[in-house]
Amino acid sequence: MTVEISLPYEKDYISNYSAGLNEPEWMKTLRLEALDKVEHLPMPKPDKTKIDKWNFTKFKHDAKGEKINSFDELPAEIQDFLDKEKNQNLVIQRNQSVAYASISDDLKNKGVIFTDIITALKEHSDLVEKYYMTDGVQVNEHRLTALHAALMSGGIFVYVPKDVQLEEPLQAIYWQEDPEAAMFNHAIVVADKHSSVTYVENYISNNKEEETVANIITEVFAHDGAKVSFGAVDNFAAGTTAYVNRRGMVDRDAKIEWALGQMNDGNTVSENITYLLGDNGYADAKTVSVGRGDQKQNFTAKIVHFGKGSEGYILQHGVMKDKSSSIFNGIGKIEHGASKSNAEQESRVLMLSKHARGDANPILLIDEDDVTAGHAASVGRVDPMQLYYLMSRGISKTEAERLIIHGFLAPVVNQLPIEAVKAQLTEVIERKVY
Repeated sequence: MTVEISLPYEKDYISNYSAGLNEPEWMKTLRLEALDKVEHLPMPKPDKTKIDKWNFTKFKHDAKGEKINSFDELPAEIQDFLDKEKNQNLVIQRNQSVAYASISDDLKNKGVIFTDIITALKEHSDLVEKYYMTDGVQVNEHRLTALHAALMSGGIFVYVPKDVQLEEPLQAIYWQEDPEAAMFNHAIVVADKHSSVTYVENYISNNKEEETVANIITEVFAHDGAKVSFGAVDNFAAGTTAYVNRRGMVDRDAKIEWALGQMNDGNTVSENITYLLGDNGYADAKTVSVGRGDQKQNFTAKIVHFGKGSEGYILQHGVMKDKSSSIFNGIGKIEHGASKSNAEQESRVLMLSKHARGDANPILLIDEDDVTAGHAASVGRVDPMQLYYLMSRGISKTEAERLIIHGFLAPVVNQLPIEAVKAQLTEVIERKVY
C-alpha cells in the first residue's frame, strides 16, 4: 500500500462529524481547511526510514466505546496501569468515547481543568483555541499533521492555573478496543506561570492482524517558572502503524521532563521536540524502546535552545531483537543568541540478535560560541564481561541477560511517577524481550 491519499472522508463527512460533536465554529473551520491541505502537503521524511509503503490511510475513523461502571470490567492489562488506591484524577478513553472520568474536588476548587478534549471544546472553547495547533505543532507541517487536524477524534485537555502546585499525578488511558479503529488523539497540557503538574498517558491495543492507524499529537506548554513532568507508555499492537508527535514549549525559568516508554509492536515514527524559548529553560528527554519481529521504527528526540542559559538533556536507550530495525536521532540545537546554554545527549542501542539493526545518531547544531555541548552514542551486544561477572555469582546466562537489559533501560523506567505504570512498563519490557 502506498500513501497516496484517497480517503473516504470528504468535506461533508468532516462537517457532519464536527456538527455531531457540537464543536465550536472555529474547530469546524480548522478541520475543513486541514482537509484541503492533506492532498497537497508532502509526507514527513524521517531520516534513513522509508515510510512510503506504510499504512496511514486504512482505518475506521468513528468508533464509540461503552462506559464502565467498575474497573473490574477492564481487561487485566489495563487494570495493571491503575493505582486503585489513588485513582481520583483519571480519564479512560475507550475507542473514541470516554469510558470513565474523575477529577478530585480539590483540583476543581483550584481551577484545574482535566477533561477529554471533546468536552473541553464545548466548555473551554477559547482556552483550547489558544493552544490547539497554534504555537506548538502546526497544521501544515506535513500531510500527517494536516490529516490529524482534519480527523482528530479524542484526547485530553489539561490546564493548571497560575501558582497551583499539583501533588498527585493526572493519568489518561487510551484503549484502542476496536481492532480497526484509528486513534487521532490530541493531548494539550498547559502549566500556567509558577505551577506544576505531572501527567501520564498510556496507549494500548490488541490488533495483531487487523490494520489501523494511530496519529497522535501532544502539545505541552510550561509557562514562566512552571514545571511539567510528562510520562508515557505507548503499547500499540503489531497491526497499528503509529505516528507520534510530542512537542514541548518552555518559557523563562520553566521545565519539562519527558519519560517515554515506546513499546509499540508495529511500525512507528516518533518525534519528541522541545523548544527552550525563555532564558534558563530546562528540558530532560528520556526514552526507552524495545523492537522485535520485523518492525521498523524511527525515533527523534530534539531540543532547540533559544533562551540564554538554557539546558537540554537527551537520553535514548533501545533494545533490538529478531529482525527489528530502529533509528535513534538525538538532536541538540543551540540558536544564535542562546549563550551560556548546555546541550547534552546520549543514545545507546543494545542488539540481541545478529539480524537486528540499530542506528544511533547524535547530532549537535551550534550557532553560538559561548556554550557547552556533548554527545555519546554506542551500538553493540550484551557486554560479555558483565555476563561473566553475573554468571560467576551463580546466575544463569538467561537471568544474567535479563538483569543487564533491565538495568540498561532503568534510567527511564525509574522516572515514571506512577508505581503501577512503572510496573506495567517493566512487564511490557519483560514480555517483549523474552
